[in-house]
Amino acid sequence: MLTGMTELTLTWSDVEAASRVLIATATHRAKRGEPLWTPTGLTPERLSRHYPAQGWRVAWQGGQAVATYVLLDADTLFWPDDLPGVARYLHKLGVHPDAQGQGLSARMLEDAVQQTHRKKCSWLRLDTAANRPKLRALYENAGFRRVDEVEVKGLRVVRYELPIMSG
Repeated sequence: MLTGMTELTLTWSDVEAASRVLIATATHRAKRGEPLWTPTGLTPERLSRHYPAQGWRVAWQGGQAVATYVLLDADTLFWPDDLPGVARYLHKLGVHPDAQGQGLSARMLEDAVQQTHRKKCSWLRLDTAANRPKLRALYENAGFRRVDEVEVKGLRVVRYELPIMSG
């Protein structure tokens, strides 16, 4: 358990560490009866097929990878009508089960906002399954606005956006 440790180090491009966090998260959720992702789809090889290595952000505490997300410059699957450069797109936000309850999801979302601001984009956008009230509440409590609910490849998702202030 990593409770009490608040010092975070953030790194880019470590798909292996991101995979470990996501697999642990998915396995933990499945054991609780709340399946989120299929662990076999979270291997470094599978993640590398769908997401660029440079988009992965990993948070470390005490030498252990504890949280991750991937930030994309485009998301034509979930946001097909967006113009290039308008937004960044967050996917695969996960917190290792041993580090949950420390506010790391919120800290990772704050980091994604900062990274989006640095790229001078107006929006941080994401999607989540429509049947995930806890995840939806996390994003809404972080200030994301519900845009709409759409079906993408047979999955009902709610799309969210957060305006990024420039200046």
